[in-house]
Amino acid sequence: MAALRVAIAGTGNIARVHAKALAAVTAAGGPDAALVAVMDVDESQLKSFGAEFGVRGTYRHLTDLLDQGRPDLVHLCTPPATHYPLALGCLRAGASVLVEKPPTISLREFDRPAAAQGGTAAQGAAAGAQGGTAGDGPPWFATVFQHRFGSGQRRLKALAAAGVLGRPLVALCHTTWFRDQAYFDVPWRGRWDTEGGGPTMGHGIHQMDMLVDALGEWTEVSAVARTQARAMPTEDVSLAHVTFANGAVASVVNSVLSPREETYLRFDFERATVEVTHLYGYGDDDWRVTPAPGCHDEVLKAWRHAEHGTRSGHAAQFAHVLAALGTGRRPPVGPAEAGRTMALVAGIYASAFTGRPVTPEQLAPGTPFYGQMNGGIPA
Repeated sequence: MAALRVAIAGTGNIARVHAKALAAVTAAGGPDAALVAVMDVDESQLKSFGAEFGVRGTYRHLTDLLDQGRPDLVHLCTPPATHYPLALGCLRAGASVLVEKPPTISLREFDRPAAAQGGTAAQGAAAGAQGGTAGDGPPWFATVFQHRFGSGQRRLKALAAAGVLGRPLVALCHTTWFRDQAYFDVPWRGRWDTEGGGPTMGHGIHQMDMLVDALGEWTEVSAVARTQARAMPTEDVSLAHVTFANGAVASVVNSVLSPREETYLRFDFERATVEVTHLYGYGDDDWRVTPAPGCHDEVLKAWRHAEHGTRSGHAAQFAHVLAALGTGRRPPVGPAEAGRTMALVAGIYASAFTGRPVTPEQLAPGTPFYGQMNGGIPA
């Protein structure tokens, strides 16, 4: 089988993470992929990136990259507001897309690339995340949510699905990070029109994706958002209460004001508490399980024998993406999965701006927070 032809649009810091992760997957004996083309509007940065990673195909425009590079897959590593037009251009040219978070800056923008690959996020959810009819033929549209692919998260989901942990009851999802004012002085950061929001959209989204990946459909959210300390149009902190269809409730905190940085998720099931504490990526040692009385031996035995050995990170997800594409299957974290997470972000903003609980139905096409994360309401 010929190596998959991969291109990267955008050559900033996250693009380097992508290039190194792609190389690591191949070096580890994973699916064969060749980085054949890169694109950036900054020519000096583009040439430097091409030289660093040995990429001869360097382009200033997407049309040239697609026409001459002929990629099977394009990684979008550009600022968030550019994701939507670039994704549509790739899909219409027949190239699949893997986009950095946030995939777009609104639900309306998100649904358009989803539709271009064969079905909207809502249609994908109805078909089922694991093999429905929407979007079953290439090109595909998928989002980078790499923390789904560490063995800790996969172990949690497997044991929950098997019934070992019992019914989910309570969860905590805390992204308490620190970013100074200089970070948000970069022109596109912390703005509704270029980033789609503050830390709820740009930082906590990864952890909220782990939350919905583990607990499934959410049914209602109540939230507050504040700009406490940074000078920017969006929030710098948000807090939310989320209810899930399975009856579980969760507390969510997203902050960039926390000098002692921590990423913390906790899931309290009937038969065990499962926790992970890390910062920007976890390994097996970052997870803890505490069995409930009377469940010790069964829970610990299942925990020890479930999947181990894979850190969360881009390489972990890319291995799954490349394997799927190499065999003609839809890659993971398509519209159904990513759409659920994007809707939760929109729900937090909608509740914070309106002062009322919000359900997914209130984020449907034609509603204010479907079109813009701030609902078009001035901050």
